[in-house]
Amino acid sequence: MLKRIAALLLVVIAISLQGCVSVTESLQSYADNYDGYSFLYPTGWVPVTVAEGPDVVFRDIINSTENVSVVISPVSEGKTLEDLGTPTEVGYKLSKSINAFTDSDRDVQLVDAQAVESGELTYYILEYVADLPAGIRHNLASVIVRRGKLFTFNASTPEARWSKIEGALRQSVESFSVY
Repeated sequence: MLKRIAALLLVVIAISLQGCVSVTESLQSYADNYDGYSFLYPTGWVPVTVAEGPDVVFRDIINSTENVSVVISPVSEGKTLEDLGTPTEVGYKLSKSINAFTDSDRDVQLVDAQAVESGELTYYILEYVADLPAGIRHNLASVIVRRGKLFTFNASTPEARWSKIEGALRQSVESFSVY
């Protein structure tokens, strides 16, 4: 009788613990050892080539407007991320570049801007909502200055898909690492 109670108790505990496990999005890793960065991106996304554009772009094969990308830009010698401004200031500057990139004067709102320390490196994590001609989009970005370059990792999706893919995009942005 005691063995049955113990076995039943063990089954109940095992079932209870399964409910505590967090479900993470299925992500794949990408590393560019030449430029020195890596990140995770959603499984099933494919690389695409953009002429004279980002260093790398991955997009969803079904929802082709969902994407992640890395843009590398030069900065003045010796400049740090902090020299470029606070997270909010850098976020504001990037919002203006979104307008310039889309050749429009649409509304781009900086929703959140924060500095995150990873080892000895500082990343700025930025969140935008952009009202563009193609529709409202939700963007997340991770920005860092390293080796005289500004690395910008961007994750973007239409606002209508944001609630479905937010977790995966946040994990992607948080995984971005420059070495």
